Amino acid sequence: MAFAFFQIPPDASPELAAPLNAFLRSHRIVRVTRQWCEAGRESTWAFCVDFLEGGPPEAKAQGTTAKVDYKEVLPPEQFEVFARLRALRKTLAERDGQPVFAVLTNAQMAEIAQSGCRTLADLKAIPGIGESRAAKYGAEVLAVLGHSNTGGPA
Repeated sequence: MAFAFFQIPPDASPELAAPLNAFLRSHRIVRVTRQWCEAGRESTWAFCVDFLEGGPPEAKAQGTTAKVDYKEVLPPEQFEVFARLRALRKTLAERDGQPVFAVLTNAQMAEIAQSGCRTLADLKAIPGIGESRAAKYGAEVLAVLGHSNTGGPA
């Protein structure tokens, strides 16, 4: 896996975001992390893009991009956590009668495996996992990770 970094000021014109957008379209992206860098008048958004080397994704017939193979991307111990989360996600989706991506996306499960979440607050720090998902699934996710401490209220 490789990394690329971009900075964009908060009042940037679309042209200043063009290099980041072009990069995202032309690479197999694993994760994008965004951080606000406070520096008074020089404050910016900083983006770290984790991507797979080897060129742009191949387009499929419907025009979608290739999927990330998390077994290639994650180290074995993190992929084991990812696999346990995937099994839990399937069980929860069947229980609640909804598609698996409504419980957790692959990217969210990979982020959980990589970050070593220990509390509900850790889970809520992952993009797309807010109060509702943390309250509904957090205890079960933490149990699969081997953590029963929720770190306070959801």
